Amino acid sequence: MTTIYVLDGKQIQTLEDFWRVMGEAVNGPGGYFGRGLDSFNDCLGGGFGTPDGGGFEVQWRDHAHSRQALGYGETARQLERRLLRCHPTNRSSVAKELDAARAGQGPTVFDWLVTIFEDEAPGVLKPR
Repeated sequence: MTTIYVLDGKQIQTLEDFWRVMGEAVNGPGGYFGRGLDSFNDCLGGGFGTPDGGGFEVQWRDHAHSRQALGYGETARQLERRLLRCHPTNRSSVAKELDAARAGQGPTVFDWLVTIFEDEAPGVLKPR
């Protein structure tokens, strides 16, 4: 039997909203599912709310709304935050990503999340 988790894309305006919505979809109200791209990647592998070995589907409803909200503005905001706390040896690459986002180029936060879904749990994400 496939477990189905539903994300309401209209509730997702920021990456922090995504963490909350995803956490609650998987683990119920107030549920935790990680608050970083690496932990999100790990959680999709199972054992942190999702079933071990797959057997689940994530229906991202109103994903077009989320795609717009998690676009270049949100990407620049996240990269600005990352730039403040990253290791000095990574600052130049993060700064380049930030410049690209400000110019409306490169992957967005939405793209980051979809890529993690595709890499860690192929076929699980069902945009609606």
